[in-house]
Amino acid sequence: MSAITFERQPSPAKLEILGVFDWPIWEKEVSEFPWSYDRSETCYFMRGQVIVTPDDGEPIEIGRGDLVTFPAGMNCTWKILKPVEKHYNFG
Repeated sequence: MSAITFERQPSPAKLEILGVFDWPIWEKEVSEFPWSYDRSETCYFMRGQVIVTPDDGEPIEIGRGDLVTFPAGMNCTWKILKPVEKHYNFG
């Protein structure tokens, strides 16, 4: 299975090309929960701080300004440290 990929502070041009700001928005309060990805998800964090720990991997800290892709088939735990607001796109 492929790993989580992320880019810190991608350029505004890259975000525009991807159409990030046309994607839906997801918000979540401070919490911790298991999650499974049945398809890949790319998201751009506008605010918040989270630690995502894949069941078979190392924890990754994600926050404001990060562009992240979670691979299909990944099971993980989300630990939200500061309320999250992110744009997301499946597939």
